[in-house]
Amino acid sequence: MIKKVLAALLLAVVLIGALDAWSYKDALHYRDQVAVLMYHHVHDTEQSSSTISTALFRDQLNYLKSKGYHFISLGEFKQFYDGGSVPDKAVLVTFDDGYKSFYDYAYPILKELDVPAINFVVTKDLDDPLAPSIPALSRDQIRQMLSERPGRYDFQCHSNNLHFKEGKTAAIIGPLTREDGALETPEQAVARVAADTKACAQRLNELYGSDHAADSYAYPFGIHSKTAQDLLTQAGFRYAFTIVNEMAARANPKLEIPRINAGNPAIRPELLDKQIMLRVESVKPFH
Repeated sequence: MIKKVLAALLLAVVLIGALDAWSYKDALHYRDQVAVLMYHHVHDTEQSSSTISTALFRDQLNYLKSKGYHFISLGEFKQFYDGGSVPDKAVLVTFDDGYKSFYDYAYPILKELDVPAINFVVTKDLDDPLAPSIPALSRDQIRQMLSERPGRYDFQCHSNNLHFKEGKTAAIIGPLTREDGALETPEQAVARVAADTKACAQRLNELYGSDHAADSYAYPFGIHSKTAQDLLTQAGFRYAFTIVNEMAARANPKLEIPRINAGNPAIRPELLDKQIMLRVESVKPFH
């Protein structure tokens, strides 16, 4: 009898300890930093390492909500970087490349769950959205999304026509080969990138109907240089996003904002939660 009582007490202690550990872990949070998530393509028939299904996308967002994450808009994120506050466990959703699949598959889910997002657009594709191998957003689709939820959905710059590499050289840093077969001079490379950056800003500003709407940029392939950053600043961009897999905090320069990849089909909702929490600079329990 005594042995049974002791065994029961021991089991109770173990269970209480396990529950306490679970409760502590479940209550972990962060403040004064943002998990900036990076996506590319949401589609139910196409497959790639950067394509996720609508079901997985919805499950990720719902799971993060259930864990107490708070989704913020680009405007709220910029206020944070300028010294303002954001909710605990803040998350910013971003998409690269301006694919039409954002309008067809991601946007309806984002609206349904009231999750803000940014899409970084390759603006040359606005001229012929169906020409790329993966169709791009049209001007009319972007204008519709901007008007339906003002301030909740933003469309920013992923270059006008610099989303490519020549060999291992990214177009945004050059130099590239000219039409005559010679290599660009450093001055020619700078002039090319400067013209492209201004063109991207101008095309986006036309969609917004504002001279100052285009102020955020996602580097193609995450590659950048000091010269590229200077040219972005000259074109009116104040914020630029990389693919460095870290949390975004004010300690990060505004032109080197990290992002956490969430758009791989192997990233289940629980794994995304863990990836975020592993990158938090300082984790504290709720009080």
